[in-house]
Amino acid sequence: MYKVVVVGGKLRGKEFTLSNGDNIFGRDGACTFQIDVDGVSKRHMNITVADDTPYVQDLGSSNGTFVNGKIVKRATLKAGDKISLPDIIFQLIKIQEKKKIIKKAVVKQAVEEADFTKPPAPPQNLAGKIIYLFKYKLMPFLYGINQEYEWRVLFAIVLSIFVLTTITLTIFPVLDDSKRILLREVALRGQHFAEEIGRINARALEQKNIDSVDTNFMESEEGVESYELYDLEGRIVRPIARLNEYINDPFSIKAKEWVTTGINRDSNTLVQLLDNGQIGIGHKVMAFNSKMGSSEAVGIIAIRFKPKSLTIEATKNSKAFLESLIISAIVAIIFFGIVYFMTIRHLEELKHEIEEVLKGKKRAIEGSLLMEEMNALKTIINGALQRLREFQSVGKDETVQEEEAGPYIESLKYFYACVAGPAMVLDNQKNLQAINPAAEDITGIREAASIGVSLLDLTREQGFAATLIELCDGSANNGGVGQQGKYELQGRPYKLHVVAMIGKDKFAKGFLVSMIKDE
Repeated sequence: MYKVVVVGGKLRGKEFTLSNGDNIFGRDGACTFQIDVDGVSKRHMNITVADDTPYVQDLGSSNGTFVNGKIVKRATLKAGDKISLPDIIFQLIKIQEKKKIIKKAVVKQAVEEADFTKPPAPPQNLAGKIIYLFKYKLMPFLYGINQEYEWRVLFAIVLSIFVLTTITLTIFPVLDDSKRILLREVALRGQHFAEEIGRINARALEQKNIDSVDTNFMESEEGVESYELYDLEGRIVRPIARLNEYINDPFSIKAKEWVTTGINRDSNTLVQLLDNGQIGIGHKVMAFNSKMGSSEAVGIIAIRFKPKSLTIEATKNSKAFLESLIISAIVAIIFFGIVYFMTIRHLEELKHEIEEVLKGKKRAIEGSLLMEEMNALKTIINGALQRLREFQSVGKDETVQEEEAGPYIESLKYFYACVAGPAMVLDNQKNLQAINPAAEDITGIREAASIGVSLLDLTREQGFAATLIELCDGSANNGGVGQQGKYELQGRPYKLHVVAMIGKDKFAKGFLVSMIKDE
């Protein structure tokens, strides 16, 4: 087992224990060990421990990695070696432990890593508990289905259930409301018929002569399928064709029970949705009792309605539901396509970049699409590809000497002299090598007192220096591709353009910085 101890620089005294496999150092939070020191690249170097032998590899950093004072791209390490990064020096130390203890630690770690499906302890806060239940209680059910069906099929099923559930919870309540409104209107219509019977036959009802009641107008009313006027004993008095028969229609019997048992005493009308799209209306026929001085029920009228409006409403509801279903299905298909292709695009890009690295066209997988959850996977793949390159390079010289930066700086100064606006030249350590008067005016940096001084020490605008350093690292890590950013100097916005000059050894030798006023 090995560890590195910081013996020089800002983090002096800090220790980092190396694990078997890859140990990536850099400013990026996704690295194994985050080194938040100026001049250290986001992914600066990787120390791989394989078979008790450590190897170091520079990950294309802008300022390089030094082993015992020599810059290297990759090299085999031994205990006591010193590894230098900008403003930090590590020393490799081998930890002597019993082999048995190491075995146990490795086995335990392997078991813990293999059991990734085991849920952790639930959080205490409410939002965390909801997410916990969703992720570790509901999702395992879907994971089980995914073991039987392709992901795209499962996604389509879940999306279809979502669409149907949404329609059910939104469209059906609206349709039910419209149906209730229609039923209420039909009930008012039935109540009107019963009141009309009372108005026309007021004298006969007052004398409780229900046999003399005139209901001829009911025969011609639109939407009336049938009706029965009967006394409280159930004897039919109208229509004439059924005079003195007793009721046997289920709705008429229910209406009689409703009146005689006193259910819903506050209401004089019973409304019920019957079979075949019919609506039943039951209404008490009231008469004035002069002895009691109040009205009382003397009969019941049961009407079976089948209004055209109900059929039309049912047709409209079916049409509205079908239209909603079609529109939702189209939207769901579009949504399915967007999510599906956005997801597989990440995998296609990952596959393409792996092929590019294997062909030697790229150093590592980077990816242009953003998905934080993919970062850990990319780190693992980059580590595996790195080990593959190490195995392929067995027997070759592991160290690469850096070219001198001087000739490249001189070439940059030639290009710098051709820039019309504010410009400066930095070396690979981000030290100033040249700055023109226009850049002096807007940055406050004076060339006479600043040559060879770090950019971080030259300007009070630390944000400006940090922006430039980030752009320099971006260009250095992308083979010299120009990088662009923005920063406000003296109250005016400027576009910052940075281009790295890459040497034959693939390291950045210097940077040309130009500044253009952002109109």
